[in-house]
Amino acid sequence: MANFFEDNDDLLFRFKNLDLDQIIELREDNFSEANKFGYAPKNIKDAKDSYERILKIAGQIAGNVIEPYSAETDEIGAKLIDGEVVYTPGTKVGLEAMKKADMMGFTLPRKYGGLNCPMTLYCMAIEITSRADAAFMNIFGLQSDIADTIYKFADDKLKDKYLPMLCEGNVTSSMSLTEPDAGSDLQAVMLKAYQDESGQWFLNGVKRFITNGNGEIALVLARSEAGSEDGRGLSMFLYEREEHMTIRRIENKLGIHGSPTCEMQFNDAPAHLVGKRRVGLIKYVMSLMNEARIGIGAQSLGIAEAAYREAKKYSEERKQFKQTINKFIPVSEMLGNMRVKIEAGRSLLYESAVIVDLKDGIEEHILKYPEEKKRYKKDLKKYTALANMLTPIVKAYNSEMSNEVANDGLQIHGGTGYMKEFNAERHFRDARITNIYEGTTQLQVVAAIGGIMKGVFESLINEYEEKNDFSYFTLYHKQVQKMADFVKEAIDFIKENNDNEYQAYHARRIVEISTKVIIGYLFLKDAKHSERKKEILKYYLEFAMPEVKMKSEIILNKTESFLENKTTILENKN
Repeated sequence: MANFFEDNDDLLFRFKNLDLDQIIELREDNFSEANKFGYAPKNIKDAKDSYERILKIAGQIAGNVIEPYSAETDEIGAKLIDGEVVYTPGTKVGLEAMKKADMMGFTLPRKYGGLNCPMTLYCMAIEITSRADAAFMNIFGLQSDIADTIYKFADDKLKDKYLPMLCEGNVTSSMSLTEPDAGSDLQAVMLKAYQDESGQWFLNGVKRFITNGNGEIALVLARSEAGSEDGRGLSMFLYEREEHMTIRRIENKLGIHGSPTCEMQFNDAPAHLVGKRRVGLIKYVMSLMNEARIGIGAQSLGIAEAAYREAKKYSEERKQFKQTINKFIPVSEMLGNMRVKIEAGRSLLYESAVIVDLKDGIEEHILKYPEEKKRYKKDLKKYTALANMLTPIVKAYNSEMSNEVANDGLQIHGGTGYMKEFNAERHFRDARITNIYEGTTQLQVVAAIGGIMKGVFESLINEYEEKNDFSYFTLYHKQVQKMADFVKEAIDFIKENNDNEYQAYHARRIVEISTKVIIGYLFLKDAKHSERKKEILKYYLEFAMPEVKMKSEIILNKTESFLENKTTILENKN
């Protein structure tokens, strides 16, 4: 029996060493539900035991129910038949298994039928299911993203009606944001929302590239303010599937074939306003997208883990020149690089998820106990700034990493990896969307650079220094400090240069080397708990240090010939 939680030593290491105590205390509200719900924990240890049981169940479903169908699901794909999306048999079986295991309301409060798990645990479940089938994760993962947004911003009437439906797993959901002319630029959304004399809202227009757009419950971004042209004219609506919305088509995609990507036509479709008018984009979508982005970070990690395991297994079986190919250093080095990149992405993901949970937990606590606002004001400000910086960093790093690992995995397979009979080419195709949807890597850079330039990165590094004793590994601690100094010097240079175009040109380099430093500190923390992690850190620094130094020097040398000559370079005229 395969279990994708229990067979992953690094994930088990991460789970064992997570600091969840404060998150649990905030989420469980002094364990007030212990006598109300039979499955509610009585203390921190009880909560952690419950989390472990949940992940074991998710791992068992992923390994024994979802993964065996993954190749067939990819080959068949979701279909549009007579205007209705039909899932593959494997997708249906997987959803039914998750439903029976009560996994569909993963992060929702128990009063709605949810498990009340933190985001960190949810990310682990996403990683596990994505390793089994990345397409399945898109349907399963959306459920909590949509439900959380309804829980945070909708009124009690909507919450009481729709959240139990989502927890029961009798419906699926979608995030209906993008349009033919509004992809990354959501301020350009033009789908119209209007009210009749009774106050009922209706939706008119087209949405495109909507993951699981066939879902029975959709959160729809629409223009509620007539004559408006920017984000302040957009509101969020909850739409329950009925006859006034038609699925015009599903996209014929490169990968994740089991996940239907729909084009939707709303024809005076009735809907409910979520929260307040005019803040649909600037508040509600931003919250929804942040959760979705960290979820894609977890999905990327699951794909990378699957690709690595396929490549390692193949390298241990494939013989060339009378020995298995893993004995050749060029191949074994590729596998080593894949392994370290995955573990770096995992440390980054769960560090960030803990911070998001702390932010969300404090916000929820203040809503329940407004008198506590002053006490938590400083912590809320800190964790909000860190979450806003780290969420796009995780999405950018893990999605790019997943593409690199899947690419190398296919390369290790050689010609056979290019063939449909092997999973390597599927992982390669599935990984490719991760650095595109929920905001391209370029947009993640834009989202992260502000916090880095405003000192959030430096405050995080200072906190690592203040709260940790790295004397057990002084030599490598000094190297990580040196990397941090390179980054700070580059940041200061850009600030002093005071040139917005120059900052934009080097923003990705700044984000990448800042990420390298953060991972360095996380590996330092890991090394305290594991001799193997010390060796991982040593290997990581051998390549991270020169890269950080090089990219910082590119910035310090005022490298800008592209900015000066971009027209000439792009014209291709001699």
